[in-house]
Amino acid sequence: MFNLGIDVAKAKLDCALRLPNGKHRNKVVENNHKGFVALSEWLLKHDAGSPRVCMEATGTYWERVAEYLAGRGMLVSVINPAQIKAFGASRLVRTKTDKVDAQLIADFAHERQPEPWLAPSPAEQALRAMVLRLEALQTMRQQECNRLDVAREAVRQGIVDHITWLDGQIKELIQAIKRHIDDDPDLRGKSELLDTIPGLGERSIPVLLSYYANPERFDSAKQAVAFAGLDPRQHESGSSVRGKPRMSKVGHSFLRKALYMPAMVTVYRTAWGKRFGKRLSAAGKAPKLIIGAMMRKLVHVAFGVLRSGKIFDPALHVA
Repeated sequence: MFNLGIDVAKAKLDCALRLPNGKHRNKVVENNHKGFVALSEWLLKHDAGSPRVCMEATGTYWERVAEYLAGRGMLVSVINPAQIKAFGASRLVRTKTDKVDAQLIADFAHERQPEPWLAPSPAEQALRAMVLRLEALQTMRQQECNRLDVAREAVRQGIVDHITWLDGQIKELIQAIKRHIDDDPDLRGKSELLDTIPGLGERSIPVLLSYYANPERFDSAKQAVAFAGLDPRQHESGSSVRGKPRMSKVGHSFLRKALYMPAMVTVYRTAWGKRFGKRLSAAGKAPKLIIGAMMRKLVHVAFGVLRSGKIFDPALHVA
């Protein structure tokens, strides 16, 4: 079987086609529709009209090409960049170029045959785009507020005007996100399920929906947790090395950031969260570790609620 590895960048795609004999053919195309068409034509020239495609989850730059190739019937896999890094280290690869990376991804696809990527629905894609845009605007507003504290009079009014404009844009986008969820029956129903979990609110629910609306993407709650990089990482070796377990952080950093405040609210403001926190505190766990554990617990609970279609049951979290 032909395997196509794609190293994704903002403006271009470095493509490596692994032939059945193990050799590679390389091509660089633009990361736009014109480039996608050129890539399809190039594959047909090599009699590889439907190869196994593999690429890294690099920001959002991979989404359009993944959707295009999946729409043409190709088996597309989107993997964590850490997997390719570890795969390259196992092969003692010392050279790092876009061409070499694309060939490495193609070899990874051939040897490991990763799970196929499930494309999100158009409603989920739109929701994710709006959620990420809201995060960008809020970050920009905070940056401007920080500048205002030390700004000279010559630029102060311009910063104030920009903050006012950002406030308007943020308000409009929050309303647009709410309308988008309310107008889609599937998203609205899942939002209502998540709203039954004490600690989640109007800011955190759209974030969870934009990444976990389709729980079938994950085989288990553990996979859903690992997707956010909230899974614990052990560090032990022999009889002398006994490192403390830590959060792996090999996952989506935006999800971890979005879950921090809901975890704080849940632990200190809700009945089931207080019980959870007291149990870990009695076991000698530090406050910071308890918050991290609650972030992980929220993903577990949200995944279970969405997958079962049942509302949050506090009786299941008494122990």
